[in-house]
Amino acid sequence: MKHLFRQAFRSGKFNTGFSIFAIIVLFVVIYPLIVPDPPLKIIGQGTFFEPGIYVNVYDSIGAPHYTLNLSNAAERRIASRLSDQDRLAIQEWLVKAGMLESEIDIANTELLLDQWFNNFDPAVRHPGMTNADRNYYIRLNNSIQGLLSAEGAIVAEIDEETAVLEEASVVPQNAYINVSKVPNVRVLLLGTDNFGRDVLTELVKATAVSLQIGLVAGIVATGIGLILGMVSGYIGGFVDDAIMFITNLFTVIPGFVLLILISFSISQEQRGATTIAVVIGFTSWVWTARAVRSQVISLRNRDHVNLSKLSGHSIVHIIARDIFPYIASYVIMALILQISSGILAEAGLSILGLGPKTTDVPTLGLMMNWALIYQAHILGKWWAYFPVIIVIALIAFSMNLMNTGLDQVFNPALRE
Repeated sequence: MKHLFRQAFRSGKFNTGFSIFAIIVLFVVIYPLIVPDPPLKIIGQGTFFEPGIYVNVYDSIGAPHYTLNLSNAAERRIASRLSDQDRLAIQEWLVKAGMLESEIDIANTELLLDQWFNNFDPAVRHPGMTNADRNYYIRLNNSIQGLLSAEGAIVAEIDEETAVLEEASVVPQNAYINVSKVPNVRVLLLGTDNFGRDVLTELVKATAVSLQIGLVAGIVATGIGLILGMVSGYIGGFVDDAIMFITNLFTVIPGFVLLILISFSISQEQRGATTIAVVIGFTSWVWTARAVRSQVISLRNRDHVNLSKLSGHSIVHIIARDIFPYIASYVIMALILQISSGILAEAGLSILGLGPKTTDVPTLGLMMNWALIYQAHILGKWWAYFPVIIVIALIAFSMNLMNTGLDQVFNPALRE
């Protein structure tokens, strides 16, 4: 057995899968030590903040300013503040003013503004334009003029004696601050979700919980399948018929449908992560039991097993000492696949709203469920769901690679 495990780490596929899985586990373990924030803590007063570095505006005003003369700073500032709605409004005005739509490129900010300033006249009212539309275009023009202004932003404070606003300082447009000088900076590599929670912190905890669910479900499913398969295959007769009758019943009923029915019958308050894991395990043991039974049937009449029978050893001793070591390699591979299947089953359940309770701990499936409910995929908020898909795919991919590598080592027919 030790020799086979040494051979396993010589398999390229096993090493690749094991490395990917180990990196995920290490990240799950180390990240909470660096960022100890609760995974469900709401830090954003709003939904779906984009990934990036967030600097406190109030503290940045008081931070030391540095003058940097960077080219095209004004153009970049306008390009970032000119919304898609404003660009389309400018295009609509220009078309009504007589320009061809093909000559207007709303993505080219500099060209678009040149065309706007050359054609816009606040006194002109095109056919069908209401007063509200005209006022909107005037406000838009004033806003653009303000962005192009070279004057700085005035910071005013209320005088305590006169209760009148007085100029306290001016922030020039070429003033920059060093982020390290600002006391309150938060890095949100994956932004926030629909509840204003840090997606990365939530994702790390969700990965840990999903791995725990997969491990518990895998152990339960593999344990039940192993015990029933070995007893059925070795004893045979009526015991084999009874166990196979139960196994066939579970085979006829689709496992995921049975899982949905059981989860639905459990109230949400009772659906903890461990409960869901056990339910998944109790509905996923069938194919393991059938495979183990086939392996045991091929082993029960071998010479060393017959010799153990003649020696008067008990059934438990024969199964544990004379049969199990020969199928241990297959059991390990079955456990790996059951863990992967458990994680995918939890994700499927949670997407349907039948996973662990949402107020307890996050899971990968729950994150997908929240993103689906709040239409992150429709709104283009990719950071709320795409990292979750990547993590689930990496876990499943790594475990299947490990299983394939072990199969090449343990199965003589596949050895090179």
